[in-house]
Amino acid sequence: MATAIFVNLPVSDVQRSSSFFTALGYTINPQFSDDSTACVVFSDTIYAMLLAEARFKDFTPKVVADARTATEAIICLGAASRADVDRIADAALANGGGRVLDPQDHGFMYGRSFTDPDGHIWEVMWMDPAVASGEKAPDQA
Repeated sequence: MATAIFVNLPVSDVQRSSSFFTALGYTINPQFSDDSTACVVFSDTIYAMLLAEARFKDFTPKVVADARTATEAIICLGAASRADVDRIADAALANGGGRVLDPQDHGFMYGRSFTDPDGHIWEVMWMDPAVASGEKAPDQA
């Protein structure tokens, strides 16, 4: 079995956050979702658990960062193509997300970043498969 990653994030409105990520083309797994939690499925091994702030606090004794004023993490997702990067980032901006930085285009790698409605920073990145596999060096792409 492949190792899975579950990114746990506090959100102020679980339904709004669920709607945001489904508008980007991802699905919600109802088996692991309820009124205080939504499980966003990015792939067979990558999930985001969007937890109502009160529920999130059940998992930590620390103060929960407000992602609108502090960066607690930058979460980067791979995309199949440059067009997918643009599709996802454009959907984020059209559905309540915010712009973070200008697109980053290095030829062999292309990415864009945005915030979700709670201020968490997300990046979507495409990399030339030959560079990612080590078949080519970045300067040969």
